[in-house]
Amino acid sequence: MKYKRHDAKAYSRETMRGIWAAGLTPFNDDFSIDEKGFSKNLAHWFDDLKIDGVFVSGKQGEFFSMSLDERKRTFELAAEAATKSGKQTIMSCSDQNMDTVIELAKHAQNVGADYIVVHAPLLHFLHDVDETLYQYYKYISEQVDIGIALWSHPDSGYLMSPELCSRIADLETVVAIKYSVPREMYTKLTHLAGDKIIVSTASEDEWLDNIIDLNWRLYLCSSPPYLLQTRNDRRMREYTDLAFAGDYAKARRVRDSLEPVRKALKSTRPGGKPQAAQKYWQDLLGQRGGTVRRPMLPLTDQERVAIETAFKSCGLKL
Repeated sequence: MKYKRHDAKAYSRETMRGIWAAGLTPFNDDFSIDEKGFSKNLAHWFDDLKIDGVFVSGKQGEFFSMSLDERKRTFELAAEAATKSGKQTIMSCSDQNMDTVIELAKHAQNVGADYIVVHAPLLHFLHDVDETLYQYYKYISEQVDIGIALWSHPDSGYLMSPELCSRIADLETVVAIKYSVPREMYTKLTHLAGDKIIVSTASEDEWLDNIIDLNWRLYLCSSPPYLLQTRNDRRMREYTDLAFAGDYAKARRVRDSLEPVRKALKSTRPGGKPQAAQKYWQDLLGQRGGTVRRPMLPLTDQERVAIETAFKSCGLKL
């Protein structure tokens, strides 16, 4: 690990910034992990698209369909690629089983991950969840030394309040949160927590406004960094850097110019098939998308035609 546990917050404030992407995991037709394809994607994201970090084997990456050994292997591949490119990684250790969370966290730490992320768990039958969640993250932080990012999303069946997140942020190794909540909630946490925790959300639509209004410096994270960009068309990178430099007017013009690409990507995404649609878009971009695993459903031929038609007319430069 690149830092001591007591330096986790300071290290994250210094280095956890820029554009981070949540990686899709490419599977072969026999449903095995396409390791070569995944490594090729990572190198392309880091070196060609100038993405600063990658979120490995989260929900976008279909962790729920992978074995423990497969999840560990994606950690190893991502850490290797990031080291070669001088970039960073955050490994998703989310699971309902605590032993699995800790085993994955220790593996991430051992293979050289920069951080881990742990999704707020499903809590059956509970209504007053705050103390349960505080103790949940406290226990994880006591078992490993690596910096931890929280992740609150409606998928858990509840949202962690800004006040609870700020309390958990007092833990020594809690450094960030992917806060998939309404804007007023993450704005409140940004002001409430100060420099105890780096607050971010996955919405690319709101990224520029959050740089300008909230002084955010971290996009954590989803698939737009490698779906809205190519080697010859890095407009998300461009508007981000312009905004970081304070040229907000030009940043807005570049951001707005991507709207046809966003519309093409979103308007043709079938309900219930986010990974399949995005993987096909990757294939059209020349990346390795591949198939999805059950329980996710593949695209129909008609859905593929709609996506390809939109892709060809969206204006993205290949």
